[in-house]
Amino acid sequence: MADVRFGIVGTGMGASRAETASKTAGAKLVCVCDFVEERAKALANKLGCEYETSYEKMLERDDIDVVGVMTPSGMHADFSIMAAKAGKHVYTTKPMDILVEKCDELIETAKKAGVILAVDFGERYSASNKRVHKAIQTGVLGRMFLADLRMKWFRDQSYYDGGSPAGWRSKRRYEGGSAANQGVHFIDLIQWFMGPVKTVIGKSATMNHNIETEDLSVAILEFASGAYGVLQTTTCSIPNIGSSLEFSGSNGTLSWRDSKVEMYHIEGKPDAKLEDIEVESGPSNIIEDMVSAVTKGTPVVCDGNEGRKSVVIFNAIYESSKTGKPVNL
Repeated sequence: MADVRFGIVGTGMGASRAETASKTAGAKLVCVCDFVEERAKALANKLGCEYETSYEKMLERDDIDVVGVMTPSGMHADFSIMAAKAGKHVYTTKPMDILVEKCDELIETAKKAGVILAVDFGERYSASNKRVHKAIQTGVLGRMFLADLRMKWFRDQSYYDGGSPAGWRSKRRYEGGSAANQGVHFIDLIQWFMGPVKTVIGKSATMNHNIETEDLSVAILEFASGAYGVLQTTTCSIPNIGSSLEFSGSNGTLSWRDSKVEMYHIEGKPDAKLEDIEVESGPSNIIEDMVSAVTKGTPVVCDGNEGRKSVVIFNAIYESSKTGKPVNL
């Protein structure tokens, strides 16, 4: 079977995905795209592919099957919509977009075009996280009543002032703040593990940076199951403490820190190990995921409808902070 041919737009964070595409069995990196020619050319030379400085020209190529969108967050849906309209399968890095309505437009466009749409949440490919999901969803921990999310990261002002174009991370229309940008990884995980969120009460503020967006968000989540969640995200923490998730159920507790499970306690089963939970093997990254979806018709790990959920949640945090009222989803 012929290789699935990839084109990737955005050579900042996109460089790592381009390199993965160049090394993945069944995938072929055809082209990278960046409006700054020096960056595009340098990455193309490194990985042995072609490059374009015009996204429109890349989409016109008939030797590309899948487009990977690695642009600023506020451009994810627009660039993905263009790819879908050009008949390309498409994935975008997280978040799906800053705006829920843009997510909806992308989902509808991909559906009409008959192309595959995926959102790249890297934590969903982890076998350990699949086991956490199964442990919670199948009742191993009992009836869930509480979930805690704490992301205490540090980003200095130069992080927000840099990038290309300069300062895009500080702009609301391009990036969003600590919830939409960094925290979205964990917002996605907490709703995937715990199930649908019913109500959000949130507060957001800009504490320690000269940016349009927030660098601190806190929220209380009410899940459809009746459980509650407490969420904190910040890029002001000195030092950078990292990220953690804790899940409490009637039969036990699970503690997760920086992608590793630190504690797995099941009442009455002192020898219980998370590794004993069997999960299906699957793709280990978005490139493998798209190759399988295109060649075998397998469902992607995180489709548009799933990717949309975290965008709904962080927008609810912002809305609640603005109005001072709970937001029902």
